[in-house]
Amino acid sequence: MPIEDEDGSEPGGIDSPGRAILPEKEPGAFRTISEVAEDLDLPQHVLRFWETRFTQVRPLKRGGNRRYYRPDDVDLLRGIRRLLYGQGYTIRGAQRVLRERGMRFVQAVGRGEQVAPAFVESDHEQEPETAPPPLGRADRASLTAVLDELRACRRALGRLAPPRQETDG
Repeated sequence: MPIEDEDGSEPGGIDSPGRAILPEKEPGAFRTISEVAEDLDLPQHVLRFWETRFTQVRPLKRGGNRRYYRPDDVDLLRGIRRLLYGQGYTIRGAQRVLRERGMRFVQAVGRGEQVAPAFVESDHEQEPETAPPPLGRADRASLTAVLDELRACRRALGRLAPPRQETDG
């Protein structure tokens, strides 16, 4: 049974196009990049870019370097699309989900069978639990001296160059 999107609607909304767009092929058939791009409502260059960022996306390449996507590849791309466009993940965040939860999980997200964890605002290291120690008197004096010097430089530069005129573009 499919899981509902965050807004309570069935998967298949704007952030998760369904397979119904391409009914002329069997469900297990390979798809060209143009078919997958149309199915996912993405430009082809985005799919090619994702291949460089998500090593798990590996379409078969045949004569003329044509790409053929397996059904699992399409589910993976659909899951990546849902993470990036539907849930607000960054590419690094989606890569982390793939690394930590695995390809099958992201494919299930693409099919609407799983829901990815809530997006964490920072894709960087977590903030330390303790605040850094307060600045000492010497550190504060050094920083104040540097700030005063920078302000003096700004004033000197302001005297050398006339103020820039704002122009309407």
